[in-house]
Amino acid sequence: MQYRKIGNSGLRVSRLVLGTLNVGSHEQFAPLGGLDQPTAQRLIEIAMDAGVNMIDTADLYSHGQAEEIVGASLKGRRDDVLIATKARFPSGAGPNDAGSSRFHLTRAVEASLHRLGTDYIDLLYLHQWDGETPLEETLQTLDQLVRDGKVRYTGVSNFSGWQVAKTAAVARAHDFIPPIAQQIYYTPEAREAEYEIIPAAVDSGLGTLVWSPLGQSLLSGKVRRGRPVPPTTRQGTDWPEPYVADRERAFDIIDVLVCVAEDRGVSVPQVVLSWLLNRPGITGAVFGARNEEQLRDDLAAVDLVLTEDETRQIDEVTQPAVQYPFWHRAMLATDRPDRGEAPYLDGYASTIARS
Repeated sequence: MQYRKIGNSGLRVSRLVLGTLNVGSHEQFAPLGGLDQPTAQRLIEIAMDAGVNMIDTADLYSHGQAEEIVGASLKGRRDDVLIATKARFPSGAGPNDAGSSRFHLTRAVEASLHRLGTDYIDLLYLHQWDGETPLEETLQTLDQLVRDGKVRYTGVSNFSGWQVAKTAAVARAHDFIPPIAQQIYYTPEAREAEYEIIPAAVDSGLGTLVWSPLGQSLLSGKVRRGRPVPPTTRQGTDWPEPYVADRERAFDIIDVLVCVAEDRGVSVPQVVLSWLLNRPGITGAVFGARNEEQLRDDLAAVDLVLTEDETRQIDEVTQPAVQYPFWHRAMLATDRPDRGEAPYLDGYASTIARS
């Protein structure tokens, strides 16, 4: 296993983090896997034995069941692993049972600590932006939770670029303990985060971990052009994510990923994960598995090194559209790039040159 420091901190995390969106039997989440406690514990043990040192969950996943199962599975090994969880989404029907207010975050953390059976959370994410609660209130609450020892580090998830930058700036301005990480959706099919979100994180001192790196099984190799989608994969259920604007483009991308995988004699998920882990600004990826076979296959991705030609093939078919102001910067302002955006300017320029 490989490890990287998260953002502007001393915390080192494995490049692959085991996610638990598919853990628990709540009817809303059961189609994602519905893993029970013995199965989840077995997968957690295999992942930890392979060097994975973080388990990622959320109070939303199976509405608390995932945290309960993670806590039960880690009894006796709590100090051997980092636990990341999230808060912000509704935990009840009351008017204060959602959001990033001091009231809700404090209650959410206490509830997560109880379900996880632990005294502290290693990394707490704000699961989404809250446009109503003053950001100062949210950050002061997180700061106090860290100082009280209930949370060790904080992060954000699913924020836009300006929200990431504002959060980091407000934390600095008020001398609050700043976030160290963001968790985002980012795949070969969905590279929109390169426009603003990843550069903002780099500039603000946040590491970036990717959730659902296989695109909610869209890029699992089981979704193919002209073929029925197996009901055993997430895309074969009624699960609504991800939003795909151009299905034909997605199939073109899948065709290239399959070609690279077959030429190398590896799986499509390994190709996707290897490509992601070597993208600029990416700290690691949060992956899930329904069974031991999937888990071991995904773990093998850390040993796969794509060639320059393979990477170029994937880069070219997945290159995002060049939007303003990026086409203007790619044409006229590459002489003074910001370190966060610099890795992407060549891609924009190449797209412009081909058009």
